[in-house]
Amino acid sequence: MALAASTSTERVEQLILLTERLTSLIAEQLRAFEARRPHDAAGNAEETARLANLYRHESLKLKANPSLLADAPMELKERLVAATRAFDAVLARHGRAVEAAKTITEGLIRAIAEEVHKQRHAVASYGPKAMQAPRPATPVALNRRA
Repeated sequence: MALAASTSTERVEQLILLTERLTSLIAEQLRAFEARRPHDAAGNAEETARLANLYRHESLKLKANPSLLADAPMELKERLVAATRAFDAVLARHGRAVEAAKTITEGLIRAIAEEVHKQRHAVASYGPKAMQAPRPATPVALNRRA
């Protein structure tokens, strides 16, 4: 998928709209993470992925051929730069929020695994089972949506 622009002005206008929409979607996901409601962030994941792919594609195209924007008015180019800076700022915050959620999730999984390990390898001090070998470990399956 690519932008349907026939002039530099149209291309810049479409890039501004694309960047602003993507910024809005990512900011929405960020608010969900900050509100500790990560499941709410998944609501627009498909559209975000589609637009992010289009953004990546158009960015690569512009990097390879900067003349695509050569004839666009300076005012539009400045708006595109401002929209891109806002996008970068939201993206950086989003990255930190996702990393924090990942760290918390990994910590919870580690704590659960350690507790399971302790319970399975607990040995009674006295009685007929005092010298019993620990039970073999069994795998724990986790749902990726958890």
